[in-house]
Amino acid sequence: MPDVNGSLSVLSPVRGTALSLETVPDPVFSQGMVGPGVAVHPEPGQEGGQEGTQDAVAPMDGILAKLHPHAFVVLADDGRRGVLVHLGIDTVKLKGEGFTLLAREGDRVTAGTPVVRWSPGTVAAGGLPAVVPVVALEAAPADLGDIAEGGVDGGSVLFTWT
Repeated sequence: MPDVNGSLSVLSPVRGTALSLETVPDPVFSQGMVGPGVAVHPEPGQEGGQEGTQDAVAPMDGILAKLHPHAFVVLADDGRRGVLVHLGIDTVKLKGEGFTLLAREGDRVTAGTPVVRWSPGTVAAGGLPAVVPVVALEAAPADLGDIAEGGVDGGSVLFTWT
């Protein structure tokens, strides 16, 4: 939700460890080709973690502009800022296995609304990284601040976007 100075708080869609996007084992994300952001690594033993399922939640208020089993984009209410949440790397190869849609493309969501239930363990068992890139689309790195590091809960502030 935008605050008085127009910055937007982007929440973590999952519980885990927030690390630099540069740690993502995919150059499209690690080199910032899609945009700047933060990677969240699901942790074993946390709300499902690697072993069970967990809900990936909307990182902000807005419209679900795109929704796939492995990824979604929320367009903010201002209509000019979009955030991509990608559940794992190369997870399109799983053809939806281990993912359950909890919303529909075009739905209005509020920050914290469950969007996809997924299994990091299924992703890992498929030989794929379960890391979750959260990317500010069409943003510059300097547009992001208050970037979280270390343990984050789903729904806690991951970064702000000015």
